[in-house]
Amino acid sequence: MKITAAVAREPAGALSIETLELDAPRPDEVLVRIVATGLCHTDIAVRDQHIPTPLPLVLGHEGAGVIAAVGSQVTGLAPGDHVILGFAACRECSPCLGGEPNYCAHFMPLNFGGARMDGSKALHDAHGDIGSHFFGQSSFASHAVVQAHNVIKVSKDVPIELLGPLGCGLMTGAGTVLSTLALRAGQSILVSAGGPVGLAGVMAAKSVGAATIILADPLASRRAMAAELGATHVIDPGRAPVDEQVRAILPGGVDRVLDSSGIVPAIEAAARALASRGRLAMVGVPKSFDATVSLSIIQMMSTGLSVHGVTEGDVDPRDIIPRLIEMYQAGTFPFDRLITTYPIADINLAISDQHAGRCIKAVLLQ
Repeated sequence: MKITAAVAREPAGALSIETLELDAPRPDEVLVRIVATGLCHTDIAVRDQHIPTPLPLVLGHEGAGVIAAVGSQVTGLAPGDHVILGFAACRECSPCLGGEPNYCAHFMPLNFGGARMDGSKALHDAHGDIGSHFFGQSSFASHAVVQAHNVIKVSKDVPIELLGPLGCGLMTGAGTVLSTLALRAGQSILVSAGGPVGLAGVMAAKSVGAATIILADPLASRRAMAAELGATHVIDPGRAPVDEQVRAILPGGVDRVLDSSGIVPAIEAAARALASRGRLAMVGVPKSFDATVSLSIIQMMSTGLSVHGVTEGDVDPRDIIPRLIEMYQAGTFPFDRLITTYPIADINLAISDQHAGRCIKAVLLQ
């Protein structure tokens, strides 16, 4: 079928809206009419080839929409169902069967290979194949074919145009706070960077009753939003070293750190701000594929610190997304306040606005 999609053709180049041919869904796939897709930092990191997924490629991995058709082997889903598209996982390997699809043995090829596991691509133009199945979906498009086991059916009483970001960025921030960091009532947390992931972490921290929630971000607008969403303190990392500012608030340091910046000095400063037995979780994608951090071994040993790399919030979308929707409906996870919508035709403007901080979470409408 003919569809429209935003195609990335060259590193750091503008995405072009094009007409492509999309294959019919295979027996274990569903065809989804995309209603809206969140714009994530990872999309831009791949476009810019900081993560080397081959181009040309249709990006987009926070899709939400309506099922248009189902493959012959699909059960439990039907045309008309509202769904959120999750990241791709095989659901058959040991990590997947153990409840950790975010560490699927095939995570990299399934999500960053630009093709199905067998190497086939579902998108084509007059000159040949176009990379598809980015994060199992390639949802910067009017339609996508997706493995049925990687979609999450949701209630029709929640606006589907809002829900796409729950499939990656917001799930990552909130999930990390609730799972990896296991933040508890009365504890403290530092959130480095106030983008969508970090602000999702702020909201999750408030929801569990954290006593002190500190947001570090150079943009005043993001600090202001964090304060509105539940941060008890906001700091500008450009004013003084973050660890010094944190210890001025909490002399003993913070119990938990969520780093969504991916910036090496920010991670190292955050580690210095940890209290005894503190935990730091890194979820931000760095600009360099081989970026490394330097941490004090003595500090880590003498105070029992833990540092965790986290993929997709250490959660299963099937579990966390319904929970986040329930929190949203209860008023404890007001993620809609982060969203600014753009028509898909304005995708390059959305990228520019999000990068410049003129919006927090761009969502592209079909």
